[in-house]
Amino acid sequence: MSSESRHSRRYNVEAIRAKQRISTDPEFEIKLVEFLKNTCTLEEIHLEYRRFSMGRSTIDYMMRKVIVHALSKSVGCGLTVEPGFDFKHLESVEFGEGVFVGSQVYIQGRLGGNCCIGDYSWIGPQSYFDARDLSIGKYVGWGPGAKVLGSEHVGLPLNAPIITTDLQVAPVRVEDGADIGMNAVLLPGVVVGEGSIIGAGSIVNKDVPPFSVVAGVPARFIKWRT
Repeated sequence: MSSESRHSRRYNVEAIRAKQRISTDPEFEIKLVEFLKNTCTLEEIHLEYRRFSMGRSTIDYMMRKVIVHALSKSVGCGLTVEPGFDFKHLESVEFGEGVFVGSQVYIQGRLGGNCCIGDYSWIGPQSYFDARDLSIGKYVGWGPGAKVLGSEHVGLPLNAPIITTDLQVAPVRVEDGADIGMNAVLLPGVVVGEGSIIGAGSIVNKDVPPFSVVAGVPARFIKWRT
């Protein structure tokens, strides 16, 4: 098939979800969050989450949202949590308004760490976050299976197994409106600039300029968005 034929089969559809305005969460949900926080132990809340973690009923979706809210540092209105979402140390995680968390996403929060996911960001299924010091801006698209690492072993001394050596932590920043392609990987210390695009399967090991397109292993500059 010619390139012209392939392109002729493409067409646009409107992106709806990120344009929707989020209404205030129902009062009964807010009261339920407070009830869980004030009367239940962390172990009890985690056990309740397991009951609803995989279901697709209206109750399952509501309870996942409520429990994630009760466990997190802060949560904006309109959070959507798909089945299979798992986590560690959500007390270090902030969710903005209208955030979508896809199925089988794993957020590995850390004691003393900090993770912020901005308003209207969309986190694709099977993504992984090493959330030691992570900031994701507003309206960020995070493709399915994409990952971020927030630390790496220094590998010294040479006579020690690498996994026994110290960890070097470095912040990762994804600025507003960036789009992270499917199965891309962000390595410690990188800044992904505003409005930039990371190609599918790329490994990002250095900063990405705003409004640029990068791709490859390692990711290299392809062009500017115009």
